[in-house]
Order: sequence, then C-alpha cells, then structure tokens
Amino acid sequence: MEAHEHQGSQLKYLTIHPDDYDPNRKYPMIVMLHGFGANMQDLAGIAPVLHATGYVYAFPNAPEAMELGPDYVGYSWTHPDRRRDPEEDAKTRVKLNSFFKEVLEQYSVEPGNAVLGGFSQGGRMAYACGLGKPDIFAGVMGLSAAVFDTDALLEQLPKARTQPVFIAHGNADTTVSIDQARMTKAFLEGEGYSPVYNEYPMGHEISRSLLSDMTTWLQEVLPPLG
Repeated sequence: MEAHEHQGSQLKYLTIHPDDYDPNRKYPMIVMLHGFGANMQDLAGIAPVLHATGYVYAFPNAPEAMELGPDYVGYSWTHPDRRRDPEEDAKTRVKLNSFFKEVLEQYSVEPGNAVLGGFSQGGRMAYACGLGKPDIFAGVMGLSAAVFDTDALLEQLPKARTQPVFIAHGNADTTVSIDQARMTKAFLEGEGYSPVYNEYPMGHEISRSLLSDMTTWLQEVLPPLG
C-alpha cells in the first residue's frame, strides 16, 4: 500500500492507496479520525488489516496542535481546554465537512460509497459528523468513543435512522468508560438506530478481536472493490 500526504484547505491529511491502485476505478473510501493527542498517522496501520486492495483510506489531522513532550506534537479536534464544548464541536464540523468534500471529490467517491469512523475523541466527531450524512456515509464507526452532547447530535440526525453503526469498546477503559459507551448505544437505539455493539476485555485501545469484528461489519456495509 502507498501513503500520500496532502494539505487541504482546512486540514492536512494522509491517504493510503490500495495495492495495484487504478485511478480510473471507483474505490469505496474509509475515513478514520484519530484520538486526542495523536495524529493522522496514528490509525494508518489498520488499513492493510481491514483490506489491502479494495478501499482508499483517508486520515485527516486534527486542527489543534499541542506540545506533549520534547519534539512531540499531538493534535486535538477541538481546543484542548474545551474538548466537549458544543461551539468547539460546531467549528470542527465545518472543517471536517470541507475535508470530506475535498477528499471524496479527489478520489471520485460516489455518494454513499464511504464509511466514517474514529477512535476516542475522533469517534465522538465521527458520530457528530457522520450520523447526519447518511447520503454520504454508508455507515459510522465509534471505537472507544461516546456521545456526550445528545441534544446537539439530535439536531443533526435525519428522519430516517437506518444508517448502520458499529460500536466497539473495552470494558476496562478508564479514559472513556464502558458506561458511557452503553449510554451511547441506548441513546442511538432510543432514536431508532440498530447499532452493532461489541465489548472487549481491553482498555482504551484497538485489539485484534475488535479489528476482526470491524472488518466483518465493514465489508458487509461497504463491500471492497473486487
């Protein structure tokens, strides 16, 4: 697989082409949003695990830079001191919507031929951005993530609540508790969604078992290009 860095109008991002990539073919796209303090390279390693030939992958960099140590900069989707501020989320959605438009056009991805996912804070933003766009995203994945502001999300939801959702969480997660994941599941079910929900014996991480279940779900919701 081959990685390429890009500077978009709002966000820097990484794309990964599949093996034997043919720009004349219309590939489905997987977009993944990294967690708090990470960067666009953080989730890139899952691309060959999910499927090495059938998807184009896109990993945007969050807009807020933070110095986390000597020679190490991490990134946040909102201002680090206002991580759950609805106004901050709204500003981030504008930037992400611009990125989605750019990268989907760049790779000629047809409407409904993409899936949006994210880990931790990135998963929260995936819920916030993806659930309101079922015409663009065939499904949404929240890994070690939760919905905290249900009122703000309700304003984004479409009338039809049939979009597939994949939720994965560690039952020993001390960063985003398992109770918050269960509350997110209950909220979505209460609003008419039927999420696939899995708990794993792990902390705030992505395990091999999770990736296996995620791959199965993903290939059913958005089959890879054959």
